[in-house]
Amino acid sequence: MADPLSILLASLRDGYVQVSVFVAVTVLAFGFVQYRTDGALLRAIEDNERLQPLIGGLLGLTPGCGGAIVVMPLYVRGSVSFGTVVATLGATAGDSAFVILALAPEAALYAYAIALVASVATGYLVDTAGLGVTRVDAAVSRLAPGTTATDGGTVVNNRVGPNPTHDYPTCSPTHSHEAGPDRTSRILTPLSHAAHVAWWIAAVGGLILGTIYLLRGGPEIALSVGVDFAGAFTVFGLVGGVLSLYLYAIGRHYVGEGEIARARDSFGSIYDTLTHAAMETSFVTVWVIVALAGYEYVVVLSGLDVAAVAATAGVLAPIGGVAVGLIPGCGPQILLAGVYAEGALPFSALAANAIAQDGDALFPLLAIDPKAAVVATIYNALPALVVGVALFFLWEPVFGMPEFGFGVA
Repeated sequence: MADPLSILLASLRDGYVQVSVFVAVTVLAFGFVQYRTDGALLRAIEDNERLQPLIGGLLGLTPGCGGAIVVMPLYVRGSVSFGTVVATLGATAGDSAFVILALAPEAALYAYAIALVASVATGYLVDTAGLGVTRVDAAVSRLAPGTTATDGGTVVNNRVGPNPTHDYPTCSPTHSHEAGPDRTSRILTPLSHAAHVAWWIAAVGGLILGTIYLLRGGPEIALSVGVDFAGAFTVFGLVGGVLSLYLYAIGRHYVGEGEIARARDSFGSIYDTLTHAAMETSFVTVWVIVALAGYEYVVVLSGLDVAAVAATAGVLAPIGGVAVGLIPGCGPQILLAGVYAEGALPFSALAANAIAQDGDALFPLLAIDPKAAVVATIYNALPALVVGVALFFLWEPVFGMPEFGFGVA
């Protein structure tokens, strides 16, 4: 049985190098576009309501989870529809995309194209049929009378809180970003700025190491300290992970505004853009570490072999791919991608997993509006099951495509 402390340290390291550095790059890229265009990108998404599910799907399709993470705060502030959230999460390629693109590029093109079409179609269906969170609230209220109120003929939920559930853009007032840091301290303010700079240094090193790691197919990396690859991987990962925990718990109150998972209209400077990307990524990192550690502890204590379950013969293979996709985070998805690259899974399981997985983009939504996150996950699981089972029966017999090891380089 693995040492509990080793599991925690490995989760801290892997969460940063395998996930956070890629999220940081994507969030920074979108933030830089916002800075250079003075918020034009965000306004374009808000003003094109009919194209929102498609735009969300395309953002989710970018390797890693950064593009999808950008969309989640827009839903919270009421700028995009719930169908856009569904389309974005369903099309999210996650960090497993780097593994598949490196080892099975042809399979990646097919799998993610199928995921994009299925997810965008589901997103438009959700918006057209009104299958948003308030519809779920109304259905639940019928099982628990006395918990609803009627507003203009529409049954809505009486949930009290700062972020009421909604289906469509509500023109929520945007938060002002002119105030600057919400706290000042003679010690913690300069310390937090130094931690922020050090975080980006660790991110650059982690990005290089993480890219090499993915190009190697995501092998097991020993938890060690030294001048070799494993040692550098561990040092940069632990330093970046610890700095992420500090920025999330303390630093964000002294650098930036203290808020996380909120959409920004624009940025006042490059440093402001870097700060936003670091704080958002640190927020995701905390959730990723919790998910990775929790997952590993469950596997160790239960003896569950996720890869073996997903690789079960027959139609259970795509169903297993969906089941793995329902696990938040990118760790299990990277594992499944590696199993597929070894030729142990049919293509239908890979495609089903590509639709079902939400990657790390689900974490911000879980933290702010867990009901919306759960409903969106369920909505994505349904087309994943349908497409996965259909591909199992049609991919090779009808389309004549190879079923196992398809596209592996």
